[in-house]
Amino acid sequence: MSDTPKLPIGIKDRRRDPDEWDKTIVAFQSPYRLKDLCIDQSADASKEETRGVKQEFKVRLATTEDRRKSASLLIEKMYSWRGYDADALIQDPNKITLVAYQDDKVVGTLTLGLDSPQGMVVDELYKREADILRAEGRVPSDITRLAVDQDIKSKSVLAALFHLSFIYGRNIHQATDFLIEVNPRHVIFYQRMLGFEPFGEERICPRVNAPAVLLRLDLAHANKQIIRYGGMGAAATGVKSIYPYFFSREDELGITQRLLKGE
Repeated sequence: MSDTPKLPIGIKDRRRDPDEWDKTIVAFQSPYRLKDLCIDQSADASKEETRGVKQEFKVRLATTEDRRKSASLLIEKMYSWRGYDADALIQDPNKITLVAYQDDKVVGTLTLGLDSPQGMVVDELYKREADILRAEGRVPSDITRLAVDQDIKSKSVLAALFHLSFIYGRNIHQATDFLIEVNPRHVIFYQRMLGFEPFGEERICPRVNAPAVLLRLDLAHANKQIIRYGGMGAAATGVKSIYPYFFSREDELGITQRLLKGE
């Protein structure tokens, strides 16, 4: 029996080009609570707050030049101090760039690349590995341009970016796997936090002029983790991954429905 979210009949036929959506996808507070996940924040939400200071974040699509420029500046900032090179973001119909804001400041970004006849970014260095998945009838997508401001101490921002990429990739575009190139030093982080596994040997990536390793995330695994832990936050004691900071399964379904309707 499939564990893919069941959507109302007909919704999948009303998909719209991502560039037509110019609204906030989600607004949420960190620590994340179920009732916080809405565009218009509840007027009495603060009454139930009993501990800690909440930070409000919003995630939008980079549908304008200004948003792409702001995201590019964050990428450049976070890559340059590590000695990496990074090109500016450009509009591409096969890429979905998510941008997280705290107030008017960009604090995180991630680009999801959809497979197409033009290929993906990872094909430049790891085409053989991507072709293995294609030959098996799987549908890979790649994650690139991931950056989160180091001043933001919230797991919810990174979790929201990955969960929304999961929603766009798996629920809307039927992706089965995420591929990502990371510095060898960061492999353990992606394995522990999200369940990625090594899928390609270390090579020098000319785009950032640094060593890279290809990792693969089976989205069926991610789906099981979301079902089990999504929305639990700090209540999921002993869990080392960031899946507890993903949205709940119910909220994931609501987001998926809204995006497919183009609302």
